[in-house]
Amino acid sequence: MKKLGIIALALFIQNVSAQTNRFVYQVTMKPDAENKTEIKTENAYLDISPEKSVFYSENRIKRDSIMQKAFQGGGGRGSINRDQMENLRTNISYSVEKDKTNQKTYFKDRIGRDIYSYEEDRPLNWKIESETRKIGEYKVQKAETDFGGRKWTAWFTTDLPYQDGPYKFGGLPGLIVKVEDDKGDYSFDLMKNYKIAEFPTLNQFGNTLKVKRADYLKQQQKFKTDPMSFMSQGGGQGRFSTTVRVGGGGGRGSGGGNQNPADMRKRMEERVKEEAKKNSNPIELQ
Repeated sequence: MKKLGIIALALFIQNVSAQTNRFVYQVTMKPDAENKTEIKTENAYLDISPEKSVFYSENRIKRDSIMQKAFQGGGGRGSINRDQMENLRTNISYSVEKDKTNQKTYFKDRIGRDIYSYEEDRPLNWKIESETRKIGEYKVQKAETDFGGRKWTAWFTTDLPYQDGPYKFGGLPGLIVKVEDDKGDYSFDLMKNYKIAEFPTLNQFGNTLKVKRADYLKQQQKFKTDPMSFMSQGGGQGRFSTTVRVGGGGGRGSGGGNQNPADMRKRMEERVKEEAKKNSNPIELQ
């Protein structure tokens, strides 16, 4: 009987240790270089297991859930509440996965219709300072690094057994509780944490193309310069027809039939340029 109790306890401990821990960060951003007074704030998740961690937008997983329910219900895109989706727009379109076993970091982001994935090729070289303080319930220590054209200050805690952090940050002797750049353009602040059963599945519409970081940046610039040509030429592998059938069933501006390619090109270019303007102060400047 005693032996059975020990086995049960061991299985319980194994199950608990195998669980995924979710850390919720508040991300504060000033994405528009010409309008630093406009501050965007949203939550992002850092899900950590012994094998890997994934950082992504809370709004993204909520949007994915709405779309999944719509398609499972047979309604398709036409049954999706557009206002609800609009309220869940995100400035964090990317996801970052860290492979704990191989010590690799992978960045994924959508350009046009495809997902581009690259392995981060720049190491984080931290300078750990002696300065400590308290943030919330955690005793934290200061560290600094230069990354992506910005100087970053991080505060990490050894109270939590994870050498990880939001975005691409990690590699310190504890979990990063707060990290911000010296211009005050970007800040990641730990708000809370809890356990989840497993990693959620992030919808990956389109092809996933594995590229080098330099190639990703080139493709991103091509898309911003001429989005229609980018997609009609494939932008890697994906294809885009210049004559598009507008889906019937409730989309704004949809009425069925073929949409004029010239009008569609103009609208898309205007939309992409407007988005580029709103995101002219990216988290990585180089």
